[in-house]
Amino acid sequence: MSVITASPLFGIALTVAAYSAGLWVNRKTGLSIANPNLIAIPLVILCLVLTGTPLEEYQRGGEIINMLLGPATAALALSIYRQKEILKENFLPVLAGCLAGSCASVGSTLALCRFFGLDEALTASLLPKSVTTPIAVELSAQGGGIAAVTIVVVIFTGIAGAALGPGLLRLAGITDPMAQGVAVGTASHGIGTARALELGKVQGAMSGVAIGVAGIITVLLVTFLR
Repeated sequence: MSVITASPLFGIALTVAAYSAGLWVNRKTGLSIANPNLIAIPLVILCLVLTGTPLEEYQRGGEIINMLLGPATAALALSIYRQKEILKENFLPVLAGCLAGSCASVGSTLALCRFFGLDEALTASLLPKSVTTPIAVELSAQGGGIAAVTIVVVIFTGIAGAALGPGLLRLAGITDPMAQGVAVGTASHGIGTARALELGKVQGAMSGVAIGVAGIITVLLVTFLR
């Protein structure tokens, strides 16, 4: 077993299998809370515990998948290009939405960190929670944060946004596709964008736009706060 788990292919295969299982459950139930990532994470943990596989061995394959985050984020440019006319017509509202969302995210996180007396390392790890993983990890590292904590928080934020976002938008009476996309992309980055694409092409494109714009704004905000 140790020979199998030591291979990078083990981490890749386990991740794909767990996500596929989560995707199957999501499609069968149709529930937002049955997010594929929310299901895949405990499945991976359970498998590692049952097989006695150290996290380091799993990460040999997991890191290869993690490398695809950057290209996957860049690939969102295609959907942005397809909706370029909508973006041109609504540039200022999109910018304003991303700015408001980023300020709310960074501001509330900083306030809570100060309220609970968290140290600077944890604060730096939590501040970029709403941006895509490659940006969040780099921003956390520059502030002396803990990469592992940042990754977990980013994933949790994305899952929460993807699972609860559509319901909260309906509850708030937000029906405009562009507004929905900007809200989801700003709050829950790539994982949320995958959910936004299920809502519609405009929502997915605007969510992809929001990832980049919110990422830039968050970098500026966090840098300024230091």
